[in-house]
Amino acid sequence: MDKKQKIIYIITILISALYIFIGNKVANQNYIMRDKMATGVPEKMKILKIIDPDYDKTVYGESNGERSETIILFEGEILTGYRKGTIERAVQRVDNLYAVEMRKVEEGQTIIVYDNPDPSVDAKYMFAEYHRVTVLWVLAAVFCIILVLFGRSKGLNTLISLIFTISSIFWVYIPAILSNGNIYLWSIVTCAYIILMTLFIVSGYTKKSFAAIIGCFIGVTISGLLVFFADNFLHMTGLVNEDSMYLIMLNPDSPIDIKAIIFGSIIIGAVGAIMDVAMSISASLAELKEKAPNLSSTQLIRSGFVIGRDILGTMANTLILAYIGSSLSVTLLLFAYNSSTLLLFNTEMIVVELLQAIAGSFGIILTIPLTSIICGILYAKDKK
Repeated sequence: MDKKQKIIYIITILISALYIFIGNKVANQNYIMRDKMATGVPEKMKILKIIDPDYDKTVYGESNGERSETIILFEGEILTGYRKGTIERAVQRVDNLYAVEMRKVEEGQTIIVYDNPDPSVDAKYMFAEYHRVTVLWVLAAVFCIILVLFGRSKGLNTLISLIFTISSIFWVYIPAILSNGNIYLWSIVTCAYIILMTLFIVSGYTKKSFAAIIGCFIGVTISGLLVFFADNFLHMTGLVNEDSMYLIMLNPDSPIDIKAIIFGSIIIGAVGAIMDVAMSISASLAELKEKAPNLSSTQLIRSGFVIGRDILGTMANTLILAYIGSSLSVTLLLFAYNSSTLLLFNTEMIVVELLQAIAGSFGIILTIPLTSIICGILYAKDKK
């Protein structure tokens, strides 16, 4: 990396960080979930002792045999917040009507608790969830180490771009939606930021990056337009599951546009695959031109088509399998309770999943020839 590329690399990282900082401030202006939980701020607790595994009998009497709930009373040390280091009592309520038995707390476990709202129970806190994120952090750390060891400088740049991508989704895009921002606009801005930031950081300020960026923008635009205009013919309401209803109920006075959520989920989901295809074509043709500098523009374009055909089959499958895998449980239920295939494939949830796969595949298919043509034009004048 020469001096000019280093300067551009640093500027790209600074601009990326600035976008996250300013975007977060703008997105949080009207955040509709700004108030804290009614049950207080969740805290982390380490369980020291199980006091009473049948505490429900103490609270409700021996008649609890007819009840559907078991209450476990335990004692633990608070590990976060202003009560850190104090020993407090907490309870876990286990619903016995669940098809799968809930895991009961044990000594030595680390859990998440919140303020107990039930005055009939002599405990300050109530069990919320098991503290699971530590294992995920370990796995993430191992992944990062392997990524950097294998990829070296490219691996490090990939890790940096991944951090910025995750930050843009969770610190800017999601708060913007919950602040009643224009979901269509924020989806486009987020996709544009991810494409530019990722390709400039990973591949630098080169013709290879520019060719991939242009091809990726065209592919994502095609996918977005397909989804936008398909809505007029598919008669979608946006109510694909109960989560959609919960989103509307977050702010009844100014409900979230759940049809726009579908648009955002499709193009955000497709941008990664389209960017992968565009970069694969651009990098392959750049390497080919370097090894055979006398290749003409037409020859490069044809080579891009040949390479793209091999990529196409696996990438289209990747999108379809990813969408099916993400909603496998719901798909199984729909198949189990719908004897009519005609009705099943006209169910809005299935239609949205199919639209995601088709729109993303459409973007991939058209990104391949367009990126090849762009590479042929940009690389044609390069000499050995």
